[in-house]
Amino acid sequence: QVQLVESGGGLVQSGGSLRLSCVASGRTFGSNAMGWLRQCPGKERDFVATISWSGGYTVYADSVKGRFTISRDSAKNTVYLHMDSLKPEDTAVYYCAARPRRYTSTDYGDYAYWGQGTQVTVSS
Repeated sequence: QVQLVESGGGLVQSGGSLRLSCVASGRTFGSNAMGWLRQCPGKERDFVATISWSGGYTVYADSVKGRFTISRDSAKNTVYLHMDSLKPEDTAVYYCAARPRRYTSTDYGDYAYWGQGTQVTVSS
């Protein structure tokens, strides 16, 4: 079992930056690939970014590539999502998720553990 708690969401103007954090507890954090996904009201949960167990491999959705950066600090059991050049279309609830495998996935069905979500709102 892995427990995940996100923080760092909020209201920001278009072009601004935010950093989301996700602290993990429970099972060994270092053996899990981690991901960030987001969901708008009435829409499906979309993949944003994922990072392998070692931090050495990352994958991004095309819509955020070049603007968002995922990273992890195993000593702190924490994964981050640094978001730059935010756009109104980035507005969503952002979820941290853990996969019971070492390697990344862009499919939300491959993630077994989820945080409660944190709201990100980008004003135009």
